[in-house]
Amino acid sequence: MDEANRTEIASLGEFGLIEHLTKNNETRQAGTILSIGDDAAVIDQFGRQCVISNDLLIEGIHFDLMYTPLKHLGYKAVAVNLSDIYAMMATPTHITLGLGVSSKFPVEALEEFYEGVYAACEKYNVDLIGGDTSSSRKGFIISVTAIGEVAPDKYVTRTGAQVNDLICVSGNLGAAYLGLQLLEREKKIYLENPKVQPDLQSQKYLVSRILKPEPRADIVEWLQEHGVMPTAMIDISDGLSSELLHICNGSNVGCIVHEDKIPIHADAKAMAMEFGVGSAACALSGGEDYELLFTIKQEDYEKIVRNKDISIVGYITEKSEGAHLLTNGGNKHKLTAQGWNAFI
Repeated sequence: MDEANRTEIASLGEFGLIEHLTKNNETRQAGTILSIGDDAAVIDQFGRQCVISNDLLIEGIHFDLMYTPLKHLGYKAVAVNLSDIYAMMATPTHITLGLGVSSKFPVEALEEFYEGVYAACEKYNVDLIGGDTSSSRKGFIISVTAIGEVAPDKYVTRTGAQVNDLICVSGNLGAAYLGLQLLEREKKIYLENPKVQPDLQSQKYLVSRILKPEPRADIVEWLQEHGVMPTAMIDISDGLSSELLHICNGSNVGCIVHEDKIPIHADAKAMAMEFGVGSAACALSGGEDYELLFTIKQEDYEKIVRNKDISIVGYITEKSEGAHLLTNGGNKHKLTAQGWNAFI
């Protein structure tokens, strides 16, 4: 960034900064009655039920600005919140955005961040309708609240899985975790020798999975179009094991997952081999894939197998049977939650 053209945040003040960053904000939803500029926003959901979720992203905990472009960070901050709305089989419509910003950031850096926010809003047809900014002494803090809508009582929770339901996942798993490990490795090499520039061109897929995740709006739309109503659903932010155990505990059931059925991208398999770790372990415990994990009734099997981007990885059992992984070698291991813990 050109220091000569740096604009200090203090030169605008809090309200001037908000006005500057949101001057080009567009509204897309017919239900947006009143957007940014007042004490609160006003939305009309036209008789549909409202779904609300919030996520907090903190510098040094959830992201590292050494290898995370601000535009990507803005996009990701919105995307991971929308994923929670889609995981309820709902449609996101609005977001609010709160920022804690240190004085090390010029206005131009926040403009770059907002470019990513607006790009995600445009892609997923949501309106930014409010928020807040504050100074921060602990780095960059991002809080996004996502609001969605769903037909009355048509939302899906984590608590409806039934014995003999099939367990499904969208896309592939483990790539985001391996992308993160790759970036951390390259960061370490760079810090030890700044003359060595990282070469990530050959690993664009893995890097994109961690820096620019995409919520699975397409899967939710496909399920709705084909009349498939999941019995339980959750998005995969903390690894397959952790999320599946949330469903099992919430639904008071057990499960069997087949290791050989877990979808893993070829690039992820290759990188796991390079790091000397099991690709299935990355899928089970890695996190940040933001794919959808859901259960369906067996009568929906014929519909589900038509979608090549959905994999059936196991089935629901009685709670007394516990939650287990059936390995490629035919061994049965207890499923444990080893994913992300925000307080470690």
